[in-house]
Amino acid sequence: MSANVESMFYTRKAPWHGLGAQVKKAPGSREALIYAGLDWNVIQKPVFAGHEGIPVEGFAANVRDTDSRVLGIVTDRYRVVQNRDAFAFKDALLGNGVKYETAGSLQGGRKVWLLAKLPQRYIMNGDELAPYLVFSNSHDGSGAIKVAITPVRVVCQNTLNLALDRAKRSWSACHTGAVREKLEDAKHTLLYAEEYMRELGREFERLRKVKVSSDKAENIVSMLLPIDNNMSEVSKKNIRRQQEDILMRYQKAPDLAGMDRNGYRFINAVSDFATHAEPIRRKDNYQESLFAKTVDGNPITDKAYALLKAVA
Repeated sequence: MSANVESMFYTRKAPWHGLGAQVKKAPGSREALIYAGLDWNVIQKPVFAGHEGIPVEGFAANVRDTDSRVLGIVTDRYRVVQNRDAFAFKDALLGNGVKYETAGSLQGGRKVWLLAKLPQRYIMNGDELAPYLVFSNSHDGSGAIKVAITPVRVVCQNTLNLALDRAKRSWSACHTGAVREKLEDAKHTLLYAEEYMRELGREFERLRKVKVSSDKAENIVSMLLPIDNNMSEVSKKNIRRQQEDILMRYQKAPDLAGMDRNGYRFINAVSDFATHAEPIRRKDNYQESLFAKTVDGNPITDKAYALLKAVA
């Protein structure tokens, strides 16, 4: 298992190239907490400096109770959101019967996530899209609590979480102040989900009307992944290979064969590349980076969307 993925479970097809333990069906929160290896608590302990053990005022250590692992040093304003609280929040948000598709721990417990499928289904341009709600949290003080909507194209499992101008797809809050009250505010995320999916449908319909010939596709890809004359020949070769990969998906991907050559087809080709293409250099934090893009959105897909709007 990747050094960055400490523990996780998944249902059906494995995410991130087979990492984690497979379960036959999506569990409820009690089972998911155990399957994901998240059945532990964070306790805060004082920090001491030097051989003399001088207390460091204003700071605390976030420590995992099961193995005394220090997850991070935080200020005394930091408020812990326990893993159980995260599942309880999701349960309260989505109601009885919520099932978790995947959940787990990254970087030795410093970051955790849970992902559940929303009950709604959407048909857009003849495609079925399933919206997911992902909750991510950090115990090391490096990031906020985040909740985000991630639409997935069912036929090929592409993420289509575009950054829209008129609809919000995520909510976040810092680990300070009245955290529980902030989590109450996050219940508006479900309203965001409906609004976001409605606006996404409008944008997809608009993209469907944008004709993208082979020449136009090549031109957009050249702007999407530009080649600089100052680059090394190796870098230029790598970018050309990525450009060819996107164009191949646009022209020949089996799941896009029945679509017209338009902006919707093109954005799906880019999202397929962003979601599934093997990186040129597979770094140690590849899985973590891929997950972060599920929460925050993928820059290359957003850039392709912006380019398509510019040529519309």
